[in-house]
Amino acid sequence: MANSTKRSSKIREVGIAGGREVVLSGTPRTLGVRLLALTRKKVTAEMRIKSLHINRSGRVNGGAIMAFADVLGAAGTVANLKPGYHTGTLESKTNFFAAGVGPVLSAVSIPLHIGRTTMVWQTTIKNPDGRTVAIVTQTQIVIPARSDAN
Repeated sequence: MANSTKRSSKIREVGIAGGREVVLSGTPRTLGVRLLALTRKKVTAEMRIKSLHINRSGRVNGGAIMAFADVLGAAGTVANLKPGYHTGTLESKTNFFAAGVGPVLSAVSIPLHIGRTTMVWQTTIKNPDGRTVAIVTQTQIVIPARSDAN
């Protein structure tokens, strides 16, 4: 039992660190995503709105909102992966409810399903006044490590 606990603990530590790496990588860094909290069951972050986020109507571009959600779902998935596994987004659906406005959008992502081959995350993005901007549901594929025997 002690070995099982050690292994489980190691998977958790590796996964959480990997999830943090997702948020610190190129696109999230360019978007200005700031990780606030990351566990295997919840990701919380914010995105400070910059001129690069704004569309011609003066609101946050829908693609930027979708990318923000994608980063959080990916980070949550990576936090739950076993060492050597990786992931990619299979499907993403966005429902928009209000225009995104700054200075900061906040988001919470929670798992709807954590499975062996897929994970589904739902991210709710809000304006500073608490109004829901969008809810994004994404499916992430879980890809096992390749065997050297192949």
